[in-house]
Amino acid sequence: MKLVIVSASQRAGSQSTKVAKYIAEHASGYEKITHFELCQYQLPLWDGEQSSKEAHSSDWLMINEQIQSADALVAITPEWSGVASPLLKNFLMMCSGQDTAHKPILLVSISSGISGAYPIAELRMNAFKNNKLVATPDHLIIRNVDEVLNDNGSQTDALTRRDQQIRARIGYSLHTLNGYAQALQTLRATLADNPYKDEAQYAYGM
Repeated sequence: MKLVIVSASQRAGSQSTKVAKYIAEHASGYEKITHFELCQYQLPLWDGEQSSKEAHSSDWLMINEQIQSADALVAITPEWSGVASPLLKNFLMMCSGQDTAHKPILLVSISSGISGAYPIAELRMNAFKNNKLVATPDHLIIRNVDEVLNDNGSQTDALTRRDQQIRARIGYSLHTLNGYAQALQTLRATLADNPYKDEAQYAYGM
């Protein structure tokens, strides 16, 4: 079992990356966990052509190699002006259903204040039509992110009640994600062994 975590802030060393590192440290049941901080890689603004993904300056093929072998994904986005990160949306458009169909993804939204719901709603509505990723029913909204999941709060007795609650919620969501990963791994194998006739005609969602 392999997990890929994508943090999609356009700022290096962001709170999204902090959350990604926490998740990577606390996810269990995987033989390999890979974290991509998207702003550290060269990804083209996808123009709909395969050739742009394969451009000499693009890191997509290296990233996609890990996506292909992943059994589950975590996508972490800050909320900027009420929307998900352009980096994440571009990444999700580049994902092909051939590589990502029927793989579970846990959505995580980051907010420096009390917001954070809009990116989740946006992604659930329109981010998975063609890549066919399966968003788990549970998602995470980490509000006032500066105040939680910090290294100086690693001792249980030093944590605020809210910090304890979000850590517990993350643990639950990761446990659920792993369950979906195991179940959908079986589903993908079943569909591969018994494909629908003319399946290629239905590569894109309605």
